[in-house]
Amino acid sequence: MSQINNTFLKLRARLRERDIKLWEDPYYFEGVGSIESEMDRLARDLSAELSIGISDCRIALNEMQDSALRKLEARKEFNDTGLATFNVRCVDGKGVTSKMMEIKCSLGGLGSELKKEVAKKLKLNDPNHVKCISKGRIIKSHKTLASQGLKTNQQLMVILGGENKGQKLHERIQRIRADVEIIADADHRFMEMEDQDGRPIFLPPDENRSLLMAMSMYEASRAAIRREHFDEALLLLLEADELFSRCNSNILEAVDNYALINLDIVWCYLCLKSITQLPDAQRRLEICERSFFKSYGEQFSRLYSMKGTSCPERALIMRLHLLQGVLFFHQNRRDEAYEKLEEATKDLDELRVNEYQLTTLMEMGFKESDARLALRSCAGNVDRAIQFIQERVEKITEERKNSAPAKRVNLEMREANSGGEWVDPRSVCRLMEMGYERRLVVEALKRTENNLDRSLDLLQRHSDDLRANLPATPPVDESLLSTLQQLGFPASSAQAALETTDNDFRKSIEFLLKSFVSEDELLGVIEAMTKLLEDLGPSGSNRENNNNSTPLVNLSTSKINLIKSVLSQAKSEMESYKAFKRVNDEFSEINSHYLDMKLVQEEQVLIEYRSLLER
Repeated sequence: MSQINNTFLKLRARLRERDIKLWEDPYYFEGVGSIESEMDRLARDLSAELSIGISDCRIALNEMQDSALRKLEARKEFNDTGLATFNVRCVDGKGVTSKMMEIKCSLGGLGSELKKEVAKKLKLNDPNHVKCISKGRIIKSHKTLASQGLKTNQQLMVILGGENKGQKLHERIQRIRADVEIIADADHRFMEMEDQDGRPIFLPPDENRSLLMAMSMYEASRAAIRREHFDEALLLLLEADELFSRCNSNILEAVDNYALINLDIVWCYLCLKSITQLPDAQRRLEICERSFFKSYGEQFSRLYSMKGTSCPERALIMRLHLLQGVLFFHQNRRDEAYEKLEEATKDLDELRVNEYQLTTLMEMGFKESDARLALRSCAGNVDRAIQFIQERVEKITEERKNSAPAKRVNLEMREANSGGEWVDPRSVCRLMEMGYERRLVVEALKRTENNLDRSLDLLQRHSDDLRANLPATPPVDESLLSTLQQLGFPASSAQAALETTDNDFRKSIEFLLKSFVSEDELLGVIEAMTKLLEDLGPSGSNRENNNNSTPLVNLSTSKINLIKSVLSQAKSEMESYKAFKRVNDEFSEINSHYLDMKLVQEEQVLIEYRSLLER
């Protein structure tokens, strides 16, 4: 933020207060142009009122007049030709911005046409590497500009790096999203959602997928923010924001990640110096504040009474107050900006961590992030901080241990009930702990749509009716069991798969493929399947067996084709492992808790804007 922009803010607010329109008389006449004497007089008056140099004031007024006249001309052109004018500013990952440029495009045209025009103006070969942002949304290529809410004279933000960086950034975002989709479709084998205390979050499959993808994209954005690649972070955050919008509103209210996404998006706007997104920034900060008040109480009173004013959550509150102060400054609401920046200063002072104490804990073997969180939680008391870290680890470990049965039930039911009604595994475990049979419990929860009290009533009063409606459980098909063993699956796992899927051969193989905990185990089965197909002739009978191993059973052509299909699926499972490895490497950069914020950059921004307010 420069002193020049500060001058514009003051002038724009004063012109609005006095209802001065620089594109009308006495400052401008059509056919004559700008009236220099009137502009000089206005510059002298405002210079004295606002304590701005006359020369700076005159230059700023000229620019504001030119900008207003360009907007009038663009509006006239739109009415005459239907061509909309967009004011576009490009930014790179470090917040270096280009000059504003004008792009003309029909509102009835697709987003891809706008991207082509921007690429042409910037002399780029591939328009797909251009990411246009309007009102906090990435403009979609396949939709019209009008359907995405664009209007003439609108300001757009374009994320673009230096030479070839746009291409690399585009490819990187695409790869991260593709990997996240693979992992989200992997039925909890690679990634599970849990709260900050280690409790798993169970949701119906479709909602679970959307939320898992949204939170994974958010974690990827955190890694980018840590690297200070704010362009990449913003694109990932906006993708995560769109995925969150597909989730049930009750889910969004239950997790604080949605509030944090909005907070981080505004932080990226600031780091990228994107003043064009101010209206969206205000909307997002309001969402964040409402969410915080709901979680922490009005003015954070509930949080402070429970954890004290130096609790780690206050780091998020400090960033919220800081961004609100910056927003008010750019809206020329200076008194409100001053109040928010004062609150941010107080937050920062109470969150400061003694470096000697931090080093002491790190020398004891604790991670920096854990040490910082503990010191803030314990008001700088080292002994209590050590105890805090140990108790937190024990609590998470115990919670994960207690949740293991519910996770196991969830996985088994997902396999056995693919595409059917979803049953809450936590409710299954609670009712089974009361002594009820699992199959009866599942049937009761299905009938009551996971209402625990009504399910318990059914089990107590109508257990005979529930049992009468249960399907008969067929015995394990010995022939299929033998076949699965020959495909390389352990006997116990093969039997569990057939029992779970009622002897469905295809579902059993899918169940088994997804049950492996390592890439090597899956690779062993792929090799066994490949060898089996090689040993079988075209008719499905085994070739001459030169060793003393158990003879292979004859397989029908349909079974052979099914094995080939599953072999292909098994190879795609290998791709899932590789995708997980890439994402895990990405997330490993985030070696800290989401509340662990050093607040160094925030302090620099705070100093800068307090200085601007004092001028």
